[in-house]
Amino acid sequence: MVSHELTVERYAGVTDEQRVLLLRGPLTIETTPHFERAVRNEHAETMILDLSDVPYIDSVGLGSLVATYVSHQKTGRCLVLTGVTPRVMKVLKITNVHNFFMTFPTTWEAVEALANTGTA
Repeated sequence: MVSHELTVERYAGVTDEQRVLLLRGPLTIETTPHFERAVRNEHAETMILDLSDVPYIDSVGLGSLVATYVSHQKTGRCLVLTGVTPRVMKVLKITNVHNFFMTFPTTWEAVEALANTGTA
């Protein structure tokens, strides 16, 4: 049986102004409210969304991801995606939003890169 639930685990980053959210499960119309609640509760300057365990994303999930990006941009914060699976990346590219997001292969590469530059 395939799970259609989304869990969001919160981790501290290497600085106080950095948060890592590990998403597990699809980002869809059913799971987007949970994702949005988790994101709304975070106020760190840099948020890293680890999507390595997100098997797919639908149009509502994509819209929520873009809205999260826009919200962060408007408030001068940074949103970074890591571990984007080929299936999710295909959706980002087909809809031409992949260039909005700073992406890294792994969360640890993102944390290291952001630590070395100070900010994104």
